[in-house]
Amino acid sequence: MMAEETVTHELALLDKYWRAANYLSVGQIYLMGNPLLRNPLLPEHIKPRLLGHWGTTPGLNFIYAHLNRIIRQRDRDLLFICGPGHGGPAMVANTWLEGSYSEIYPDVSEDEAGMQRLFKQFSFPGGIPSHAAPETPGSINEGGELGYSLSHAFGAAFDHPELIVPCVIGDGEAETGPLASSWHGIKFLNAQRDGAVLPILHLNGYKIASPTILGRSSDDDLTQLFSGYGYAPLFVSGHEPADMHQQMASALDSAFSKIADIQQQARSGNGSETVPRWPMIVFRSPKGWTGPKEVDGKKVEDFWRAHQVPVSACRENDAHREILENWMRSYQPQELFDDNGSLIAELRALVPAANKRMGSSPYANGGRLRRELSAPDIHAFALETGQPGSTTGGATEQLGHYLAEIFHRNPDNFRLFGPDETASNRLTPVFDATSRSWMAPLKTYDEQLARDGRVMEILSEHQCQGWLEGYLLTGRHGLFNCYEAFIHIVDSMFNQHAKWLKVTRKLGWRKPVSSLNYLLSSHVWRQDHNGYSHQDPGFIDHVANKKADIVRIYLPPDANTLLWVGDHCLRTWDRINVIVAGKQPSPQWLDMPAAIAHCEAGMSEWRWASSEGEPDVVMACAGDVPTLETLAAVDLLGEILPELRVRVVNVVDLLALQTQQQHPHGKSETEFDALFTRDKPVVFAFHGYPNLVHRLTYQRNNHHNFHVHGFNEEGTTTTPFDMTVLNELDRYHLALSAIRHVPGVADRHPQAVDDLQQRLQKHHHYVREYGEDLPEIQHWVWSGTKK
Repeated sequence: MMAEETVTHELALLDKYWRAANYLSVGQIYLMGNPLLRNPLLPEHIKPRLLGHWGTTPGLNFIYAHLNRIIRQRDRDLLFICGPGHGGPAMVANTWLEGSYSEIYPDVSEDEAGMQRLFKQFSFPGGIPSHAAPETPGSINEGGELGYSLSHAFGAAFDHPELIVPCVIGDGEAETGPLASSWHGIKFLNAQRDGAVLPILHLNGYKIASPTILGRSSDDDLTQLFSGYGYAPLFVSGHEPADMHQQMASALDSAFSKIADIQQQARSGNGSETVPRWPMIVFRSPKGWTGPKEVDGKKVEDFWRAHQVPVSACRENDAHREILENWMRSYQPQELFDDNGSLIAELRALVPAANKRMGSSPYANGGRLRRELSAPDIHAFALETGQPGSTTGGATEQLGHYLAEIFHRNPDNFRLFGPDETASNRLTPVFDATSRSWMAPLKTYDEQLARDGRVMEILSEHQCQGWLEGYLLTGRHGLFNCYEAFIHIVDSMFNQHAKWLKVTRKLGWRKPVSSLNYLLSSHVWRQDHNGYSHQDPGFIDHVANKKADIVRIYLPPDANTLLWVGDHCLRTWDRINVIVAGKQPSPQWLDMPAAIAHCEAGMSEWRWASSEGEPDVVMACAGDVPTLETLAAVDLLGEILPELRVRVVNVVDLLALQTQQQHPHGKSETEFDALFTRDKPVVFAFHGYPNLVHRLTYQRNNHHNFHVHGFNEEGTTTTPFDMTVLNELDRYHLALSAIRHVPGVADRHPQAVDDLQQRLQKHHHYVREYGEDLPEIQHWVWSGTKK
C-alpha cells in the first residue's frame, strides 16, 4: 500500500473512532436503556432529566482521537487538559474506549452492559458529574469553573522534561481573566528541564447564548494576537470531516516536530537565548458538530442552541425522539461495536499501550509519581530567644533560610510561587539557593533572574495558584506566598481545589498529592504604609467554610513556631494549609523546644506569662501582632492591677478551637475547659475578623464569656500601633476589656480605667503630631511581671 493510501486508511479509521466517541457522548446525555439501539427508541429508554453539554464535545473527541495517533507514532507521554467546562461526555467516552475507565471502574465494563451503565450514570443521581471531574480518569482540570486549564498545563510541564501537555481551551474560557494572562507561561518554560505545553484553542463560535470574542475574530487578527504572545499559531478550520482530519493530522505533526526541535536544541546546548516560538493550534469547528442541524425549525448546529441539550423533549415528544434516534444512528454504531457491545478490533488497535493512554497517564494521578520532600532539621534554623520577648527577629526571613535548604535538597521537586512578593515578604534568603525563573531577554544589570531559576514570580495570583495546582497534581511540592489582602483574588480557585481534594479522598485509585500551602504575609496589621486597600484578613474566614478534613489554618506568633508550621505543612498531603505570619522584625517568644511543644499541642497556656492558680481572666491570642499586644496588655495589668490573676493562652492552630466532632484537630472538652475555664471571662485578641472565633467556639461551654477583639474594618495609612488602636486590638483596649469583664474590678478600680483611657488619648495626640508611635510603644519589652 502506498504511503498516501496508508494515510488515507488511517484517517478513515480515525474518523470511525471519532464517530464511536461521539456516539458514546450522545448516549451519556440521553439514554438509560437500549444503549446500542438494537430496538426502536422508546420513551422509557430516555432519561427523565436531560443534563449535559453537547456543543464542545465533538471537537474534544476529534482532538483526543488525533492525539492518540501522535502517541502511538511518536511514543510520547501526553497529559490531556480539558479546558471546556462541560467536556465531561468526551473525557468519559474516550477513556472508556481506550479501556482505562473500565480498569478503574470494573462494573462499567467494555461491553453492552457496561455501556448501559456508562450512559445511565452520567449526570444521574448516584452517578458522575457532567464535567471532567476527579472521578474522570486522565483529568487534573475539573473544568466546571472556566479559566484555569492553561495555567494547570504549565504547572504540570514544569520539571517534567518528557511530558507534553496538550491543553484544549474553549473560546468561552478564553474570555476569562485567568486564562487571558496564562498565555505568558511560555516565558517561564525552560526547554532544557521542563516539558512542553501545546495550547489548542477550540473555537466553535458560541458560549451559552451569545457569540465568543475570539470565535468572531479573523485568522489575521488571531495570528497577530498569538504571535504577539510569542506563539507560532497553526490553523485547522472547516466543517467537512475528511478535510478536517487531514488538516489536524498535518497541524499536529508540525507542532510535535517543532516541539521536538526546540527541546533537542535546548538540551544539546544550541538553544536560543530568547524565548522559543512555541507552536499552538487554532481549531475552528462547528458547535455541536455532527449533531442535529435544526430542531423545530430553529438552527442548532454551529449555533449556541447546540451548547447543552440540542433536542430536549425526547421522552414526551415523538418528533424529538425521532430526531435523537436518527442522530445516534447516523454514527452507524453497528460498524463500531461488536455483538457484545465492545469496540471492534481495528479501532481498538488505535489505542496507545498501557500508561501511554491518556486516561491511564501517571501524570494525571500525581500521587503515583510523588516523591517525599527532602527537608532539613528545623533546629538548624532556630532563633536563639533567651528570655521570652528579649530577642527581635524576622519570622519569614528565618523561614527563607529553611526554604533555601529545601531548594538545595530538591532541585527538581519543589518550587516557590508568588506574585512578585518573595523579597517583599522577606523570603530573600531563598535567592542564596536559586533565582527567579525568567526566559525572556535579560539585561546586564538584572538581579536574581536566571533561566534555571525556581522561584516563580508573575504579577498574577491566578497564574501562581494555577501553576502550583498543576505542579502539585502531577506529583511535586510547592509553596505560594502572597500578600494577605490579595490572596482573595484566588478565592474561587481555592474553592475548586478544595472540592477536588474532597472528592479524591474518597477515590481509592487517586493517590495522595502534596498539600497546597499558602504563606500569607504583609498582613493586615503591618500594611500601615499601604493603607486600607491592603488591609483584609478575611481569607481565613473563607477557608474555614470548607470540609474540616481538608483545611488547616495556622497563626504562628514568632519565627520558631513558623519554622515548625512551615516544615509540618510541607510534609503533608491532600490538604490545604494556610499560614499567616508577619514579615516585620518582632519579639521572639519561644525557643525551639517550646515552639515544637506548643505547635504540636495547637494551643497552650504560656505559663511564663501567667499568674499561678485559677485565673480571674483568660487573655487569649492568635496571630503575631495580637500576641504582642496581649502580652503588652498583661504587662500593663501587672503594673496597674498586680492582684489580678491572668492566664495567657496562645492559639497557633486556629481550627483546634472547634470541637473534636467538628474538626480532627479540635480539642476535647476537657482540654478546652482546662485552658479557657468554664466560667471565667476570655479576652481574645485575634488576627482576623472577630466573628470567626465566635463561629469556631460557639459549641464550647464558656463561649458566652468570649470577648473577641480583631479587625473591625477600620483601616488607613497610619502607624503600626495606631492600626491596632483603630480596631481596639491594642494593649490598652485589651486591658480595659479584662478590667470591665471581670466582675467588680472596674467598680473597685476606676483609676485603672482612667489611666488606660488617658494613655489612649496620649497616643492619639502623639501619633498625629509626630507621625510615629510613642517611644514606650516602640521600645516596649516584655518585663515578666506576671512570671
